[in-house]
This record gives sequence, C-alpha cells and structure tokens, in this order.
Amino acid sequence: MTKLLSKEEFLGLIEKEADLILPLANGEPHHLLDILEENYRQLDNVKIHQLLTLNERAYIRGEMKDHLSHVSYFLSGATRQSFLNGTVELVPNNFHEIPKMFKSHTKMSMVLAAASPMDENGYFSLGTQADCVSEFIGEVPFVLEVNEHMPRTFGDNQIHISQIKGYIVNHTPLSELVNPPISELDLKVAAYIAENIENGDTLQIGIGGVPNAVMNLLQNHKHLGIHTELLPDGIVDLIQSGAVDGTRKYTNKGKVVTSFIYGTQRLYDFVHNNPSLALMSVSAVNDPRELAKEKNLVSINATTEVDLYGQCASETIGGQYYSSTGGQADFARGAQFAEFGKGFICMPSTARGESISRIKLQLTPGSVVTTSKNDVDHIVTEYGIAHLHGKSLSKRAEALIQIAHPKFREELAFEAKKLGLLV
Repeated sequence: MTKLLSKEEFLGLIEKEADLILPLANGEPHHLLDILEENYRQLDNVKIHQLLTLNERAYIRGEMKDHLSHVSYFLSGATRQSFLNGTVELVPNNFHEIPKMFKSHTKMSMVLAAASPMDENGYFSLGTQADCVSEFIGEVPFVLEVNEHMPRTFGDNQIHISQIKGYIVNHTPLSELVNPPISELDLKVAAYIAENIENGDTLQIGIGGVPNAVMNLLQNHKHLGIHTELLPDGIVDLIQSGAVDGTRKYTNKGKVVTSFIYGTQRLYDFVHNNPSLALMSVSAVNDPRELAKEKNLVSINATTEVDLYGQCASETIGGQYYSSTGGQADFARGAQFAEFGKGFICMPSTARGESISRIKLQLTPGSVVTTSKNDVDHIVTEYGIAHLHGKSLSKRAEALIQIAHPKFREELAFEAKKLGLLV
C-alpha cells in the first residue's frame, strides 16, 4: 500500500476546526496549500499556524473566512499587510516556546511540511527545517510535500515513512534570500562587534548587512563555533575559511547547530548531505537554559530603535507591527546566562536619511519592547558600543548618547536631564 496521496485523500484527512501546523520559510508546502485553497469550501473553520510565511495567499487576505484562516507567530511580507487589515491573527511569543504553545493552545491536528525525497532506508528529511515542527515527529500526523530541490540535512528532522499519513510530490525550486551588498556603515558597526569576538567563541548570528560584515571580518579567527536559530549564507565562507570548526564548543562539539536554513542556492548546495550540520528543534536551539551551556556564547541581533533606558523595539517600525520577537529575547537571555557570554544588538544610529535618531528618549508610541532593559548587554552603532548591563539608568543614558549620531546628542542630553535621567 502506497502512501502517495491523491487530492481527495489529502482533503479527507482535514477535520472540522483543524489546527494545521506549518514550518516556516522553505518548509512551506506550496501545493498542499494550493489544494486547500482550491477546495476551501470543503473546509470548516480550519486554521493554519505558521511563522515567516513565504507566499501571500487569498486565505491570508481573509477571502476564505469561516473556511480557512491564518494565525501568525512572526510576520513577513506575505502576512504583514493582512495583519494590519485585520485578517491575520498574531500571537506574541519567544521563539523557543512556540512548540510548547502549539501543544497548549492548538489541537495540533496535523503538520504539513516540505521534505526531501525518501532515502533507501525509508527516511525523509525536512531539509532546511527543524524549527518548531521537528519535535512533533512520531507524535502528530504529518503529510509531506516531497521536493527534489530540498537538500537532505541531518539532525532531529528525520521522519520515517511509517510516521506520516502520506505525501504528495511537487518539485519547486526553493525561495532564496539574497542579501544586499555590505555598506560602509555596515562595516563600521561590524568592526566594533568583531573586535570583541575571540578565538573559540560560539556565535549566534543572523541575516542582514551587519551580520554579513561581521562574518567577513572573522575569517582569520580560529576554532569558532556556530549555534544559531537561522543559518545564513555568510556561514559558508566562514566555515570554508577554516575559522569555524566547533572544537571549542561545550555542547554538540564539532557541529554547526541551527534550527532552520534560509539563503541562496549556494547555501542549500552547501548543506546538502553535509554531516557537520545538526538541525534541531527551536525548543532546544533557542532555550536560554541550553544556551547557557555554551560558556563563550556571542549573540548578534538587530533592532530598529532603543530608548535611553536600553529597551529595544525590534519588531515594530514607527510604532507599527512589522515582524515579531523571534529569537532575539531567547539569545539575549542565553548570553546573560552563559558564563562568559556577550550579547550585541546593533543598528545604524539614524533613519530616513539621518533625519531621525534611532536612539530616543522614549520609544515611538505604539512600539513594542522586544529585549528588555534588564536583558540588554551591548548596543552598537557606527559610533561605538554602549555597554549597558549592570549600569545605572544615568550611566546607560550617558553611554547611549555617546553612540547616537552627533547631531542628536545635545538634544538627547537636554531631554534626559528634563526627565531626570541625567544630572
């Protein structure tokens, strides 16, 4: 008996008021979603739960109300406007807690996921993903969308044919995330971070101009380790340069640990059948208690604005929701728990052609605090590093004003004195 499903067989598996769990990014099963949308009138109040959705769809826009709807845990270009229009729900979370949230607050009816083709032993790989679905293997029904373009990776993301309800086949090239060129501003910010990274440190590093610039500046380092929620393109050069070997890590020695992979085809080719990678559930990768075991953890993240208390608003822009918390708070806590940990949150000092300071007396009204004043360690701009952890409110304000753009420093100091932050 084959487990290859027809459209009708797949639809027959979807129960009334089902909660369907999807991986993020390239784990998104495009054709399975096509089938659900094309036959949405057969569905009764079915909800799809997902982070970082790739494709905007009619059901996300609210066009299939009472049949199929979307619950987001991290907004993307595909869901952002629909959230603002009120057709997508957004659930606040710390990334490492999402599997627990699914268990507590959804029926966990089924996982729908893209996967690499089955190997000779009957195993599929979730490829670029482990994220918040891999720990449900063997516990929750899975339907897979088999895609020959999905790389085969190793870790907690292996699923046997006996553990799935069935699969369909749909060969679709993976979505690529191409980073813009590294700017001079990126390099200035990155240089301050790179000089604080030592041989043997374990890095959590994300995507964007500054993280890419940091990775470029580390290629002469030795014995670096990688333990990061997202594996970006820049890691390839860092590994191939010999800077990363993972031999000084305290956990998963020698392994590049990640929860999901998102970048260009060059990255997907690099990770295919690469035994040095270990993809693990985000509840393990991002748990601050686990991160603390990496004594030399260095966390590098970005924000949109910081107030003079040190609060970081990283998921809103101009007081309007843009994304969500992701793993920033997880790694901020993890870096604090680690014996020699360091946390860096970076940003340009200004926005809109230097007309707005990103360092503010108070956050823009409507902004949401992602990293609290108690968890922040270092804030970095092109003007330097403000070391905040353990500092008084007045010392924090002084340090942050020093790394603001010079044309805003006098005004910030004046306003801080009025507020009583500075004497």
